[in-house]
Amino acid sequence: MIWMRRMMRTTRLGSAALAGLMAAAVLLAGLATGPAEAAGYKLFGTNELQSKKLEKFNKWTEALARYDEEEPNELKVCQPSATEKCHTARWRIFLKQIANRPPMEQMQLVNEYLNKWLYVLDPVNYNKKDYWATPRQFLYRNGDCEDYAFSKYVSLAHLGFPKDKVRIVVLNDLNLKIPHAVLVVYMDGVGYLLDNQIGQVIEANRVTHYKPIFSINEQAWCLHRG
Repeated sequence: MIWMRRMMRTTRLGSAALAGLMAAAVLLAGLATGPAEAAGYKLFGTNELQSKKLEKFNKWTEALARYDEEEPNELKVCQPSATEKCHTARWRIFLKQIANRPPMEQMQLVNEYLNKWLYVLDPVNYNKKDYWATPRQFLYRNGDCEDYAFSKYVSLAHLGFPKDKVRIVVLNDLNLKIPHAVLVVYMDGVGYLLDNQIGQVIEANRVTHYKPIFSINEQAWCLHRG
């Protein structure tokens, strides 16, 4: 059990940045103006208030801007070598290979594919308390929970999932007592969870120890209450 205690201490250190995001979301609560489109689902049993004002979520918007710059180069020819593993090209080829699969299968395959990468803390990876990595950065350097979620978000966007139905959710893990980030996809009135801690894609509300604070995509963010 020594390894478990060490892992928990390390995860708590890595979660400090997400805790800061949670505090910021609470301060921004006044910007949330109305019920969210998916409020009827009550993600993890909560109600939602939505705002389209994203300017305060600079880590998120900066990551999106960096990805806009990187995306045109993702499908360039890449020659594998001892120092170049062509991770980005392999990822895009993988997405093309599953493009015609049913949506549930696509979600499962994306979750499995990206969960193979290692969990690495931002202070170790980037010498920063909090950094939201693009898929290329994640694929070459590994990352922490929001980096898994961001790469899954982008993957599903490439597969044609509507961006307004896909959200990164920042939450509290009540079992481990640490902040965490996951991806949730709304489909046919149900929220599905893509989590780097869970191998299978499952209905989000089957997980009872997650308490969401806020969720976000490119159109809006939602404050979760209850």
